[in-house]
Order: sequence, then structure tokens, then C-alpha cells
Amino acid sequence: MRILSFLLILGVLFSHLAPGAGYLTGFGQRSDHYVCARRGGTCNFSPCPLFTRVDGTCYGGKAKCCMRL
Repeated sequence: MRILSFLLILGVLFSHLAPGAGYLTGFGQRSDHYVCARRGGTCNFSPCPLFTRVDGTCYGGKAKCCMRL
């Protein structure tokens, strides 16, 4: 009975970790919006401003990384 209750408690604890696991990036990898900002770009959900070009994506492909020409 102790083992069963111990496994139940472990199951409850680890079930709360699963929903947030998708937000973690791989070990040693940077998110795409970090890479865009590091290269001097900005992340925009709207079209890129004048005198900029699209150079990749941000936030998992939902936004554009805009770089100066």
C-alpha cells in the first residue's frame, strides 16, 4: 500500500511538469527571437517597417524577424 501511494504522489507531481515542457528549448539552443535580437533585428507581428527586410521568424514562426537593409 505504501508503494502504491508513493507512485500516486510521484504521478501527480510529474503530471504538472508535462504542460510546460513544450516551452523549454533544447539544451544549448537559443530561441528564435533571441537569435533575431542578437543579430540586430526586431520581431514584428505586423509587416516589417520601411527600409527593413524579413530575415527569419520569431516566436515559433508566428512573427517576422526584420533586419535593416
